[in-house]
Amino acid sequence: MKSFLNRSIAAATLLCATLPALAQEAVINAVHFTPAQNSYAKSFMKYVEAVNEKGKGVVRIQVRGGPEVMPPLQLGEAQKNGVIDMLNAAPGLYLNIVPEGEVFSATVKKPWELRANGGWDMVNKIFAQKANAHILAHVDGGTGFHVFTVAEPARTNDGGVDWSKLKVRGAPIHREFLEVMNTTAIIQGPGEAYTSLERGLVNAHAYSVLGYSGFGWDKFTRFRIDPSFMQTDVLITINQKKWESLTPQAQKILNDVAIEHEKATFAANAVATQQEGDAMIAKGMKVVELTGEARKKYLDAASRASWDRLTKRDPSNVGALKQKFLD
Repeated sequence: MKSFLNRSIAAATLLCATLPALAQEAVINAVHFTPAQNSYAKSFMKYVEAVNEKGKGVVRIQVRGGPEVMPPLQLGEAQKNGVIDMLNAAPGLYLNIVPEGEVFSATVKKPWELRANGGWDMVNKIFAQKANAHILAHVDGGTGFHVFTVAEPARTNDGGVDWSKLKVRGAPIHREFLEVMNTTAIIQGPGEAYTSLERGLVNAHAYSVLGYSGFGWDKFTRFRIDPSFMQTDVLITINQKKWESLTPQAQKILNDVAIEHEKATFAANAVATQQEGDAMIAKGMKVVELTGEARKKYLDAASRASWDRLTKRDPSNVGALKQKFLD
């Protein structure tokens, strides 16, 4: 009996010692903006797995799902209000909340360059103030967007295409650029694009090569217009209040893994973009290359669109941001 009591006391002591450690583990709920089978969601899950491995007993990310949990265009507001802790999403989806999210698609600088020159801290303060969010990483970047078309686009004498014949499904970040190019811009979340293409509501689609075939859109669009424009702008962000509630140890784990993942995804994105693009071409997709004056006009319009829109919405930070985000 005495031996049994000693073992019971020892077990109870061990349990009491363990409970505080377990209670300290912070749980972060997260949502990604694309379906689970998409490359962007798969990339995010690698970050989640790395955090959960390194953060055992300290911090854990619990993924709730993707667009089936919440429509992409509602994610920014949900994070701002604390309904969602962590987002894997493009800030182009919620420019109405933080117009300065434009800078990630407008720049050609790498995240680590912006961390070094002070641009990262500058935009992070803006996100905290306007979106109640802390930016952990700009991931899967380094490549741009393309316009994919159902039918071969009519060409113009200056080396371009006749944009007026295109009804292009795009994200909010693409709107002004598409309108300047004289297309009809249809702004929708990625989850609505398949039905729009299937029903002929749109005859073109603006998206990155990476992740495109994962949605099945290449079933409808058989032409890709080159070159790419802007830069993909997917971020991993966390609600600011949630971030501030974490222990320094938890914050360090999230941040360290984010920086590692950020660099790894930029490198992997370039390879995967080339591979996915080649695979679509092998299945019959044709590339339409803009040339001459039309090409220059196209790229110039894309470069101006983000900064012009940001200036129109809130010019207060434009000058300072340009010093950090532009060459």
